[in-house]
Amino acid sequence: MSYPVKAVIFDWAGTMVDFGSMAPVAAMIDAFAAYGVALSEAEVRRDMGRAKRAHIGAILDAPAVAARWTAARGAPPTAADGDLIHDALEPLIAAAAVRHADLIPGAADLVADLAKLGVRIGSGTGYTRPTMVGVLQRAAAQGYSPSVVVCSGETPSGRPAPFMTWKALTELDVWPARACVKIDDATVGIEEGRQAGCWTIGVSASGNGVGLGLDAYRDLTEADRVERVKASAQLLEAASADYVIDTIADVRPILEEIAVRIAAGEQPAGV
Repeated sequence: MSYPVKAVIFDWAGTMVDFGSMAPVAAMIDAFAAYGVALSEAEVRRDMGRAKRAHIGAILDAPAVAARWTAARGAPPTAADGDLIHDALEPLIAAAAVRHADLIPGAADLVADLAKLGVRIGSGTGYTRPTMVGVLQRAAAQGYSPSVVVCSGETPSGRPAPFMTWKALTELDVWPARACVKIDDATVGIEEGRQAGCWTIGVSASGNGVGLGLDAYRDLTEADRVERVKASAQLLEAASADYVIDTIADVRPILEEIAVRIAAGEQPAGV
């Protein structure tokens, strides 16, 4: 019998690579700094997971950031300003993404297991195709080469719209969506998966919710780690993720449970 889970669609930063989703934060802070506007890490992380141009727009729309922009630039931010920041961001984020493209522990073993089960593997990212060139090369060298990579700008709308996941499933030639799983560390990625009709798994420790690199995360006290991961998990649960785990290393037993539920005729939340 074929495995009930037909495909898994993975996010990239914070889910499969870049523990803590550090690259986009560093690049966004540097891009705004070039225009004399300081951003906090929290301001960048608030809308993480969206396509980068939409992310910039959301940051500029925040009243505190708009006030700082106006003070630094002499006028409120405009859509044209957002375009300029996006242009400045591209080379910064491409370099940062490659620097932070280490696979999250457990990722390579997971995809090898899924391949043995005949599960097709796709992915989606808020990064553009040029940004992903170096990331894909580094990931492949570490044992991760998904069959499909859908990048920002390649669908009519980005997350939380379902189109990136649907595009990945279409290119994988897999259906129905209710036999597939979307895994993401960001709430907009979970919403994307839900809107697409997939089972969703939120990753709470390695991504945007905690927002710490692997070494910093490991250096936390046990109490601090538990508190931070719990807060991150609550956001993913509020986004109606079917399951929430710490990192990608914890996925296999959850996929087994989903496989049993699919075989029993159950459907994911929201379908």
